[in-house]
Parts: sequence; structure tokens; C-alpha cells
Amino acid sequence: MKNRSWRERSVGGSMRRWRPWSSFVPRRRQGGRINERRRVGIRDLVAAPSEVSHQPEKRWRVIGGFFLILLAVLYFRLYMLQVPGHAHSVAMVESNSMRVSTIPASRGEILDRNGRVMVGNISTTEVRLSRAEAAQNPEIIGALSSLCNISVASIKSALADLRYDPYQPAPVLLSTPPNLVEYLTLHSAEFPGVTLLNVSKRVYPLGGGVAPHVLGYVGPINGTELASRPNQGYQMDSAIGKSGVERFYEQFLRGHDGQRTLRVSNTGRILGEALTRHAVVGDSLVLNIDAGLQNALDGFLSSGINRVRHSVDPRSGKIPPAPNGAAIVMDVTNGHVLALSSYPSYDLNQFVGGLSVSQFHGLLQTGAFNNFAIQGLYTPGSTFKMITSTAQLKSGILAAGSYVNDTGVFAVPGCQQGYHGCLFHDDETSGAGMINLPLALTKSSDYYFYNLGYLFWSQTKRYGLTPIQDVATKFGLDQYSQIDLPNETSGRVDSPIVRQRLHNEAPKAFPNAAWYTGDNLQMAFGQGSTVVTPIAMLDAYATLANGGTRYALEVVNSVVSPTGRVIQSYGPKVLDTISLPPSVRNPIVQGLTGVVASPEGTAYWPFHTYAHFDLNAFPVAGKTGTASNAPGLEPNAWFVGFGPTNSPRYAILCVIGQGGYGASASAPVVAQAFDYLVHNPLPPVAKSINPSLAPLVPAKK
Repeated sequence: MKNRSWRERSVGGSMRRWRPWSSFVPRRRQGGRINERRRVGIRDLVAAPSEVSHQPEKRWRVIGGFFLILLAVLYFRLYMLQVPGHAHSVAMVESNSMRVSTIPASRGEILDRNGRVMVGNISTTEVRLSRAEAAQNPEIIGALSSLCNISVASIKSALADLRYDPYQPAPVLLSTPPNLVEYLTLHSAEFPGVTLLNVSKRVYPLGGGVAPHVLGYVGPINGTELASRPNQGYQMDSAIGKSGVERFYEQFLRGHDGQRTLRVSNTGRILGEALTRHAVVGDSLVLNIDAGLQNALDGFLSSGINRVRHSVDPRSGKIPPAPNGAAIVMDVTNGHVLALSSYPSYDLNQFVGGLSVSQFHGLLQTGAFNNFAIQGLYTPGSTFKMITSTAQLKSGILAAGSYVNDTGVFAVPGCQQGYHGCLFHDDETSGAGMINLPLALTKSSDYYFYNLGYLFWSQTKRYGLTPIQDVATKFGLDQYSQIDLPNETSGRVDSPIVRQRLHNEAPKAFPNAAWYTGDNLQMAFGQGSTVVTPIAMLDAYATLANGGTRYALEVVNSVVSPTGRVIQSYGPKVLDTISLPPSVRNPIVQGLTGVVASPEGTAYWPFHTYAHFDLNAFPVAGKTGTASNAPGLEPNAWFVGFGPTNSPRYAILCVIGQGGYGASASAPVVAQAFDYLVHNPLPPVAKSINPSLAPLVPAKK
């Protein structure tokens, strides 16, 4: 049977032949015809049970092997979870039962040069409520409302504040009376989710109206500020410096927040406190500012503007609106800012409890948030004559002792008579006669400087296109003073290049792209498109006063740790130097001294009215400025001076926008400031200062 090519099978008692598979393949007949294929059924292809060996053990081996592999994978996974991944598993479990909340740190103090606290902290107790706990126990809201005498709507509003996550308690009562603190402490079990947190808030011992633009204020962090400070520890409910040194020195003042770790049940209920990391108090700032001088300067500027608003400008017959102004005092020997005032102003105490939207917009519309001392741009007028005088003497285009006949009207040589722009008139003086440089400064002769503007423009091949502008740049009028306050603006000195650039940027606002002789005359005494900041003009005069060193302006003297250790000290920083030999400096100082000391000087009257000290013992040099604005507007009023002239230390400036004449509007403010300094000389910055940060002073109830 094994050698046969076919087999027989018993089906229904009959024998049936099986043929090999190959026999079903069709074959060709001779002659090319194909044989017909025989029909095949399923039983012709399937073997009979008796012909197949029975092997159940193979099936069990396959099934068993499959389950053994699954068991091995399971054991391997358990091993990985319990041995190498043990720490991670524990951390995951604990993270499901632990929640972290932030403990805000107290900010560092801000002290004046004598160690007097200008910005401190006061300790208050806040009642805070967890949103998660309030959701679990809604009756807590009603109970807390009755106990604290605050509305349910107010509590719900606090809980809806998205700055606080479900486990970050939201403050519902900011200043809690001691009796309420005691009651909540004794009955804490009755108020689940309610916590008492000691926090510090800004306090201003000298008054919130003293130096607000220097100190700045603190407010809730916004989305932009938070996004720009990743991984720096800020939270959605953090406070941050918004302006002034509070903002500029935020990294030192803010301190480091603490953390409180809470145990939470699987339903979100707070079970207790597991761990607390205490907050670290921020560093303190010691300013170069003298608080007494600052307070006095704020008052001088405010009263000066109020006086202007009740006086008639004799030239225009109008009452100047005087919408804004600034006053600054600095030390010419090192760049220290001793006082800085801006008007209009605001009270920093308004920000402690939070401003309403209407209050904020009201301050915004008046310009109270603008620091006009470093952001205001004003046409400089005659204060710019110091720059032109320096260019004159350094270039040698006209000697200091050369006399010019001031007739009151300067006619541009070669200009067609009757043509607009041929004649330029004096403003503050008219027809001063024969004058040299010192007299031109003392009397503020426009004619003299018209003549200088013409001389420079008519000899460009020898002196270049911008000899006056180049000196202005060296003095920093179109530069940043690099004062350590945010958002300083830089000025602009008019020139052919600047004129073309302004026209390209704004053709409608600056339609004239060309530069003519008349433009050079206007620029020579601070008119045209020239605008400068008060801080830059003061720094320029301080540079002249100290002999040619331009310092960066510095408000902060040092950074001090809570223990009193100086961790950062800021020394004088030189920005540039300008050569001012006696042949250049002395004639200019002589003329500026005459402005105050000579009866012919433009500031003689205000200093002899408002300065109650001996000007011979403490001589002051200075310059008035009455700078034209757009037609119909009152001019900007300037005065800038320094003293004592024999050994300069102080430089003081006041500018009042649309304030009228500089002699009557701004010079009195500067005279009063000098009077204060003569009678209250400033001591050096205190070397050993111990901030009173810990413990915090309790709030008075």
C-alpha cells in the first residue's frame, strides 16, 4: 500500500479509489485537445480520522506556553514598578495627597540717604478660604459671612478669582481685627478650609505723596509680566513692582516666597499641614535721595505750578495752563540724584488697598503716572545757549570777549528783504547793545546766538554741518542719562540729518525736509525741532559745573540685606568727558553767574525774592529759558543752575510745561530749593544702615 500511487477508502460499504493529486492536472491529448477534468468533492481532499494521529498533549503545551509568557510579562512589570520605579511610584501617590500653597515674602524696605524709612512694611492678618473646601462645604461661606460681617457675594467673588488655584487659599478679609483672629484660632475645627495668614503690605511713614515717581508702587502681576518671568517663582497671585525703584530693583526687593504643603484626602478635603518652608524677606535699598529735601521740592514744584496758574503772562495776556512740570536736584561731583519731583502726582497709599477702575483711569488721564523728569520732552529755549557757547569757544569761531551789537532784530545777511524768515527778533530782551558772550548769557540775548547760528552755517566747510549738535551730543542732550528708573526717554537735537529722518518717518507732521540758514539760527538758541528731557539738561549743566565729566544719574546708593550687610554698592559711573579748559568754561560760568547776581540778569529778581541766603557766600550760576511751543500755546518755562560756583556741588532744574516765562515760573522753584540746601546741608550717605524688617510692625487697629 505504501508504494501505491493511489489509495482505497471504505465509504458506505463500498470501495472508492483515490488518485494522486497530479492525476487531476489536465493533460493535452495528441492533436492539441485538452482532457476533461474529473469532478472533485471535499471528501476527496480530507483525510479520515483513522488516518490522523491523536496528539492532545501538543495543544496543552501551546496553551500553557502562552500563559507562561503572560505571567512572565506580568511579573516583570511588577518588578519594574516595585524595585526600580519605587521612588517614582511613591512620589506619584504622595502628589495625589499633597497640595502646595504659597506664603508671600515681605518686600525689602526703601530708605533715604540718612536711613529714614520711606517705604516700609506693616504686618496684617488675612482670612483666606480654600475654593476646594468651600465646594465641599458650601455652608462655610455663610458662616464666614456672618462672622466677618462681609457679604456672601464678596466671598464668592474672591473665590472666583482665577489667580488662586483650588488649593491656594483666596483672601476674603484683608485686615482682620485681633478679636476675630482669636475666635478663628480657637474654633478652627468649625471653619474647615479657613486659614489665617500673616502678610506684609507697603506703608509710607513719611506720607504716600513724597517721591511717588521715584519710589513707585506695587501691584498684582499681570499675564505679560508672568510670562516674561518663567521659573522665577512668580505665581498668578504674586505682587510685583510696577514703577519707580520698586520696579527697577524688583529682583532685590521681592524676596523669596515660602511654601506650605497640605495633606488632602481623595475627596479634596484638607486633612492638615505636612511641611512649611518659611518665606525669605527681600533686600532693602538705600537711596541717594534726602527725604527732607524731596518733601520740600515736591512742595516747591506744586506751589510754583499753582502760582503760575493764577498769574497772567504779560506777553500773551493769558493765564498759563501749566499742565505738567518737573524739578530735580543732583550732586554734580558723582551723579547722585538728591531729589526728583514730577507733576501731576499721586498718593502711593491709594495702591495699598487697590485702586478702583475709575480712580486708575482718572490718574491716567491727568498724566499723573508719567515721570516728566525723565520722560517729558520740552523745547529747551535759552537753556540751550550754554551748548552753543561751548561750541563757539571750542571752535574759536568768535572769541568770548568779542562784542556784537544787539539791535533787537537780526537780519540774515543776503536774505531778500521782506521775505519770511529774514528777520529774527529778541524775546526776553530787546536791543541789548554792545555785548560779549558773558553779557549775552546774563541778559539772554537772542541776537547774539542768532549771529552764532549764522556764522556756523555760513562756514560749514571749515566747521562742518553740525558743530553745535556735536557738542550737544557730548553733553548728552540726545542721549540717555542711564538713570536707574524705568522708561527714560531720550531727547532730540535738530539737524539736517534729523530733519530728513523725521520727514521720512512722518511727512505730515514734519513737512519740511530741507535745512536752511534760518533753521540753524533757530537751533542755535534751542528752538526748532529740538526737544530734551529735564534730566538730560540737568546732567549737561552738571557736566559744565564739574569741569567736563558726565555721570550717569543714580537714585540708589546700595542694596542691603535684612541683617544690614551691604551686598551691592553703586559708585559713580562716568558716561563721557568733554574738554572744558578755563578758556572755554570760565567765560560761560561768568555769564551764568551774572544771570543770578547781576541786576541785568534774567533771574536776579526771583533769587533775591525767594532765596534767603547770602549770594556772595554761596554764589549760584544758572540760566532761564522761555521756549516757544506750537502757535497758540504758552512757552515752556525753564531754569537750571548750579552752586556754589567756586566749588560746585548742587545742580537744580525746574521746568514747567506751558508755564510762561522761565524767570517768573521756574526760577522761584530753583531759588527755594537752593535756599533749603544752604540752610540744611546734606550729610554723606549713611554707611551703616540696619533695615527694620524683622519683626514687622503690627498694623494699628
